[in-house]
Amino acid sequence: MIPALRQRYNAAFTDTRYAAFTRELNRSMYWPVDFRVAESPLFLDEPTTRALVDAATDITRQLATPEFRQHAANAVPANLSVPHETEFPHFLCIDFALCHDTDGRVLPQLIELQGFPTVACWQVLLTNTYRAHFPEIPPEFTPYFADVAQASRLPSGSSPPTPAEQDDHYLDELRSAILGDCLPENVVLLEIEPEKQKTRIDFACTHSLLNVRPMCLSKIRQRGRQLVYFSGGREVPIHRLYNRVIFDELLRKPDFKPGFNLRDDRLDVQWVSHPNWYFRISKHTLPFLKSRYVPDCRFVSELAGNIPADLENYVLKPLYSFAGLGVDIAPTREKIAALSNPAEWLLQRKVAYAPILATPDGPAKAEVRLILVGDGTEMPRLVNQLVRLTKGAMHGVDFNKGKTWVGASAGFHPPP
Repeated sequence: MIPALRQRYNAAFTDTRYAAFTRELNRSMYWPVDFRVAESPLFLDEPTTRALVDAATDITRQLATPEFRQHAANAVPANLSVPHETEFPHFLCIDFALCHDTDGRVLPQLIELQGFPTVACWQVLLTNTYRAHFPEIPPEFTPYFADVAQASRLPSGSSPPTPAEQDDHYLDELRSAILGDCLPENVVLLEIEPEKQKTRIDFACTHSLLNVRPMCLSKIRQRGRQLVYFSGGREVPIHRLYNRVIFDELLRKPDFKPGFNLRDDRLDVQWVSHPNWYFRISKHTLPFLKSRYVPDCRFVSELAGNIPADLENYVLKPLYSFAGLGVDIAPTREKIAALSNPAEWLLQRKVAYAPILATPDGPAKAEVRLILVGDGTEMPRLVNQLVRLTKGAMHGVDFNKGKTWVGASAGFHPPP
């Protein structure tokens, strides 16, 4: 995409500049980056950007229907349901593989989606550091969508918003969603041992940019209906929880002891996003969605013996997992028949990632995560994106060992 820009960027690239880029990323916050960052952002042309926006619009329209609420009614495991659920999630992430249609145009294909936050503040650090070390990125290009990037929201006759002004507006969107009407000291980023998480760089960015501190679930205490944490020898009340706890991980840590009962319906606390949305909008959602942007996906329990003859074109996914755990890219009839609980497995048609990004040692494939943010009273709206680049069979460290121009990245596109 945008061949002239790609050629100019690649021609100017040097390992020395990349080393300086990664060095700054690792020194910017009190926690370093614990994952590989790619040598380049992805430059999205206007048709691809429009296709991503259309895909997000199509999917969120379906998620806002009564039919989806009926589909998602039983998505939350009974032992993990948390009271006082919001009408909508505050955050939504939608992951698309960039593929080609029959005419060679880029066609986004849904991989997964989650009613849960992602590394939204890290993306501000990442895009600005890319810009600082690689001036080949056109200054008018933006990672943002909607009115975050539009000059129309400024007074008539104003110059287009600068990247810094766009960042400010984006951070205002995040601040409004995460803080609501609370003071920063009364809001915590809730996680399990945040200092040990691979995404801890985003927690540090959230602390730096929004003044919302990361807090381990074990360090919070319950005082009747109130939650508190300790700071400077005093108890500080918690009014709002920016929830980053992956419940799947919590289940895998039977010896971990939370400092309060997450399911206590007496708690006077607000959730962002509410934990139930982690399950309601998840892999469980995939069979419900019908769109040219969504590959065929069915619950194994609903196949009724009609297993596709071309299983080599499908992937088997566990319903309750995170970060690709348990995904089988080579399912067989025998494996499917051996599943102890087929209602907790999906059979999803594989997609062919397009070799979309030219690099010095062969093309890379891309997955774009769209970031949507809201206030919990309506479906979140599209504001930002992140990119993951791969040269392996799947995204992830194990599939990209020893490869370059792969890993976490950002997307830039022409202004709307």
